[in-house]
Amino acid sequence: MTNYEIMFIVKTTMESEKIKGTIEAMKKIITDGKGKIVETKDMGEKKLAYPIKKELTGYYYVLKVEASTDVIAEFDRRASIDETILRHLIIKLDEE
Repeated sequence: MTNYEIMFIVKTTMESEKIKGTIEAMKKIITDGKGKIVETKDMGEKKLAYPIKKELTGYYYVLKVEASTDVIAEFDRRASIDETILRHLIIKLDEE
């Protein structure tokens, strides 16, 4: 298992239940693939530096996970096609 940090931005123009559902669905991808969520950080709603898909604000969320590369590839694929996610970033953390 490799350590990763995943940050994604969810649209804020939806109902709060749909935002929570999107966040839970993203976490479920990791846990269904036998990955482990080490830490979650809800950074809240922030103004974007520039408009993304005509959105001016986004809901930021950070996950620190231990997962295989297959699980991370699936997360990346699903986050790319999900209309409610504006951007996502996956960083492989150094082994200590």
